[in-house]
Amino acid sequence: MLIGLQNVTFEFGARAIVTDATWHIQPGERIGLIGYNGTGKSTLLKLLVGQYTPSKGTVEKGRDTTIGYLHQDLLSFDTSETITEVALGAFERVRALEKEIEALGIALEANPEDNDILIKYTDALHELDVLDGYNIEHKAEEVLHGLGFTNRDLTRPYKEFSGGWRMRVLLAKMILQAPDVLLLDEPTNHLDLPSIEWLEKYLLHYKGSVVIVSHDKYFLNKMVNKIVEVYQQQLNFYTGDYAYYEVEKVQRVEIQQRAFENQQDYIRQQERFIERFKAKASKAAQAQSIQKRLDRLDVIEDVQIERPNIRINFAVDKTPGKVLVDLKSVSKAYPAQTILNNAFAEIERGDKIALIGANGKGKSTLLRIVAGMESYEGERVWGHNVDESFYAQHQLESLNLNNTILQEVQECGTKKTDLELRALLGCFLFGGDEIDKKIKVLSGGEKARVALTKTIISKANFLMLDEPTNHLDMATVELLAEALTKYDGSIILVSHDRYFISKTANKIWEIEDEQIIEFKGDYTEWVEWKERMAKQKAANPEAPKQAPKQVEKKVEPVAAEVKAGPIDKEHQKLVQKLQKQIAQIEQNLETLNTEKAAIELEMANPAIYADPAKFHIVEKSYQDKNALIKSINKEYEVAFNDLLQLESK
Repeated sequence: MLIGLQNVTFEFGARAIVTDATWHIQPGERIGLIGYNGTGKSTLLKLLVGQYTPSKGTVEKGRDTTIGYLHQDLLSFDTSETITEVALGAFERVRALEKEIEALGIALEANPEDNDILIKYTDALHELDVLDGYNIEHKAEEVLHGLGFTNRDLTRPYKEFSGGWRMRVLLAKMILQAPDVLLLDEPTNHLDLPSIEWLEKYLLHYKGSVVIVSHDKYFLNKMVNKIVEVYQQQLNFYTGDYAYYEVEKVQRVEIQQRAFENQQDYIRQQERFIERFKAKASKAAQAQSIQKRLDRLDVIEDVQIERPNIRINFAVDKTPGKVLVDLKSVSKAYPAQTILNNAFAEIERGDKIALIGANGKGKSTLLRIVAGMESYEGERVWGHNVDESFYAQHQLESLNLNNTILQEVQECGTKKTDLELRALLGCFLFGGDEIDKKIKVLSGGEKARVALTKTIISKANFLMLDEPTNHLDMATVELLAEALTKYDGSIILVSHDRYFISKTANKIWEIEDEQIIEFKGDYTEWVEWKERMAKQKAANPEAPKQAPKQVEKKVEPVAAEVKAGPIDKEHQKLVQKLQKQIAQIEQNLETLNTEKAAIELEMANPAIYADPAKFHIVEKSYQDKNALIKSINKEYEVAFNDLLQLESK
C-alpha cells in the first residue's frame, strides 16, 4: 500500500462526508474517484494529503511514498520566473547537484591534488548521470509542448499567463516530479483536446499510481482501471473503467433493492407472529426468541436516490428557414495571429455542430462571429425566422445580482410554472432552499449554471454554447446531452468534453489553415477519419490533403430499388472508374516515392560528389522524379475532387 484511509470518519459541521471508510491505494492503480457534486471527492483528496484530519480513523502512508496533488488552490502561486524555470523546479536534487558540481569544480581547480574533493566531484557527476540530469531541460520542454505551449511561450514569465495556462505549468512540474501517487482534481478542466489526448497517452504509461477526479466520462474510460464512488457517506469500489461501473452500479442497486424488499417482507411476517402470540403462554418464549433474532438482524438499507430522475426538455417556438447562418468570405485577424482568411461556412436547420481544436485556434472567436458579437471582415447572412440564444462565461455579467436564483429564471418570459422551474434548477444542482439565494452570493460556477438554465428555457431554435459543461457534474452533463440530442433546433457549441460532443454533434467544424473545415458526421467518425488521414500522410508525405468526406446515409432497400435506373448505373460507373483511377495514382505515387528515397540515399554517398559526371546524372534523375511526383499529385487532386462532387450528388 502507498497511501490510504483506515476506518475514517470525517464531517463538515453536522454533515458527514464519509463514515467508517477504508481505502488503500496500491502501486500501479489508476483510479477514478467519482460522485455527485458536493459528495466530498475533493475533501477525500485533502484527507489523503493531510490537509484535513479525520474525526475518527487514520490516514496511512508508506514511509517513502511521494505524492503529487493537483488542485485549484495552486492558482494562488505566482512568480516572475519563466514557465520553463517553474517546470524545472521539479528536479530539486538535480539542480542542487549542478550547484554542488560547480562549487567542487572550482575547489578542484584550486586544489588539484586533493583526493577527497576529487572523490566528491566524481560521485556527484555519477549521481547526476544516474538521475539523467543532463536531459532535464529537454524533458521539461517536451512536457510543456505536450500541454500546448509553443517555443516562444517557454521563455515567457509565469505571471503573464492566465489561470488555465498556469495550471498547465504546475501540472507539467508535477508530471516531471514523477511522484509515487498522482492525485489529480479535474485535470482536464484547463486543457484543450490535443492536450487532453497528450495527457492520456502520458498517464497510460505512468509508472506510479494515479487518482483522478473528473466529470469527463471519455477521459475516465481511457484512463482508469478502478472506480471509487462516494455514495451516501460510503466508498463503493468497482474494478473496471467508468463504462463497467455504469453497468455494475445498476445491477448492484437492483440486487440491493430486491434484498431490501425481501428482508422487509420477512420482518413484517415475523413482527405479525410476535404481535399475535406474545401474549400466549405457549408461544411467548418463541415470540421473544424471534424478537431477539430481529434485534440482531443486519438491516439492509433501502436504495435512496440522491438526485431525482428528472429530464431537461427544450421547447422551440418557431421553425426557421433552411439556412440559419451563411458566412461568406469571412476574415478575422489579431495583431499577432490570423484566425480566418476568406473563409466560407453554412449552418443549416437541424445542424448540431461541435467546434473543436487546440486552444488559441479561434473557436470562441468564430462562435462570437456566428452570434454577431465579434467584428470581422466579410459577410454574415442571418436566416429567416432564426431565434437565437447565446451562452458563454461572460454572460454571467448580465445576471441581476439582486435577484434570487428563482427570480432570475422567472424573468426569462417563459410560461413554465414555479414547480417546473424548480425541477429544472434541480437538474443544475440547485435544490431546496438554494433557489432562494441571491445571485450576488453565488460562486462563478453557480452563476454559470444559472445562465445555462436561462439559455435552456429561452425557447430559441438556435443555440450557441461556449463550454456549457464546465461546472456540471456527470449526471447533469448526461441530462444536458440527452436534451440536446432530442432538441428540435440547431446548435453550434465549443467544448473539450469528448463524451458530450460525441452524444450531441452531427457535424464537426475545425479551423485549419485559416479556413473552416467541415466534417459531416459525429465525433467518433471524425476521429477515425483523422487517424486514417494521419496514416496516409505517414505513408505518402507528398500526397495533398484530402477534404473530409461526407458520411453517406444508409439507404433502405426499398428506396434503393425505386431509385435504380439507367442514370444511377451510369453515375455508379463513373464513380467506380474514378475510384480505380485514384487507386492506380496512389500506387504510382508510392512507387515513385520509393524510387525518390533511393536516389536521395545515393546522393548522400560522398563517392558521388567526388565524380562530377555521376553527381550530375543522379541530380538530374532526382529533379525529374520530383517533377513527375508533383505532376501526378496534381492529377490525384483533380481526380479526388471529381470523385467528391460525384459522391455528393
